[in-house]
Amino acid sequence: MTRTHQDPTPSPWAPVPQSYSHKRNADETLLTSWRRTGPDSFLIGARWPEVHPFYTTRTAGTDPLLFGETIRQCLPTLSHAAYEVPLGHHLLWETYDYELAADDPDDPAGPSGAAAASDRPHDAPHEIVLHADCHDVTRRGTRASAATVRIRALQGDRLIGTATTRFSIQTPAVYRRLRGEYADIAHALERRLPPPIPLAAREAGRSRPYDVVLSPTDIPGRHRLRVDTGHPVLFDHDVDHVPGMLLIDAARQAAHAASPVRPARAVGMTTRFSRYVEFDAPCWVETAPDPAAPDRLLVTARQHDRECFTASVALAAEPAASAPLPLDRCGAA
Repeated sequence: MTRTHQDPTPSPWAPVPQSYSHKRNADETLLTSWRRTGPDSFLIGARWPEVHPFYTTRTAGTDPLLFGETIRQCLPTLSHAAYEVPLGHHLLWETYDYELAADDPDDPAGPSGAAAASDRPHDAPHEIVLHADCHDVTRRGTRASAATVRIRALQGDRLIGTATTRFSIQTPAVYRRLRGEYADIAHALERRLPPPIPLAAREAGRSRPYDVVLSPTDIPGRHRLRVDTGHPVLFDHDVDHVPGMLLIDAARQAAHAASPVRPARAVGMTTRFSRYVEFDAPCWVETAPDPAAPDRLLVTARQHDRECFTASVALAAEPAASAPLPLDRCGAA
């Protein structure tokens, strides 16, 4: 039974249906279970893959994109499971800020460990528990229409990272009015531009050109966004605009390309989503020192000379991999 703000009592662990993650491919669903611990507080269990063709899983540090996708899946899951949002409603990302915890290679509860925790739904090396607290929840009737979610992710007793994100929710009818002609997914995809040549994978911090979402230009610090709607992870299902996770990866790749340290990991980001990025026009990604934070890089995505997305990115040297990605998995989805 769905529990609402009118019935805020703690609940037992319940499975997360695949549809709640907004992923079509079951292999890309990261969340496993959830429970309510207070009126707007929750625990969410997640299982990370041991090997994945897109995320970097066998390193001494957490992949920021795997962390980000886990956080993203929490938003529709909480909306549907805890706040009475029907399937088919649209979630609009407004902000996403995260910080990964410093790595401790001697910590037995690190990525290769399996420390026990009493509030974990299971106990395995790649299982994560996310402690989520929702704030500033606005509602239309009984269902939520917007919320800020603060999340602490732990593996056993070890803190992996923290995130704060704000999102809003639109009914299908409101979303169609908001998007206008772009609400027709088939029409939006028909107008997409072919993806330009990728930036060198090493420059972007990737091992495969297929996963590069930037294209080089003749202007230092400027790239063109490379959108390949055939990518099986970034485009798990058809959408009418560039997904937020692709923009986050673009910010990470652009910061890596500008970094004097190679390879570098995006250990923190402060992002703002202000406009949709469409498929039918070039989007330019510009990187410069962040005037508000000297130790960060500011990445800005613009389309039609309008700012669509910004990210202030903190980088750190990438920990060495503990094992290479098997070659026979590179084409898997």
